[in-house]
Amino acid sequence: MGWPVVPDAFHELLSRIDRDYRLPAIYITENGAAFDDQPNGGRIRDDRRVAYLHSHLGAVHQAMADGVPVRGYFVWSLLDNFEWALGYSMRFGVVYVDYSTQARLVKDSGRWYQQVVTTNQLSEHAIVT
Repeated sequence: MGWPVVPDAFHELLSRIDRDYRLPAIYITENGAAFDDQPNGGRIRDDRRVAYLHSHLGAVHQAMADGVPVRGYFVWSLLDNFEWALGYSMRFGVVYVDYSTQARLVKDSGRWYQQVVTTNQLSEHAIVT
């Protein structure tokens, strides 16, 4: 989408919110990136989204290590969906949606994220096949 990707700024933002407001808990409810994901051989290799999530979860982990009370992280989005400003042109989901048939296909990023939440470990961005 042409937006800058700066995971260190995410760490900085979380630290500043904690410092300025001393909230009892922080929940990150939307964090993700849009890429032009297309199926290829029954699979969607979205390495850029995996790298984005890995770096941003690393920033969250660092903020937590620094004492920021992050209690939850929710990737944006589970499914590719309609975006108010851009319609169906951008795909944010970790699950691909074929808009003409409504069929779903878990992207590599969805499999990677499943591994992260299942193991509670931020693995390197190798894809689970």
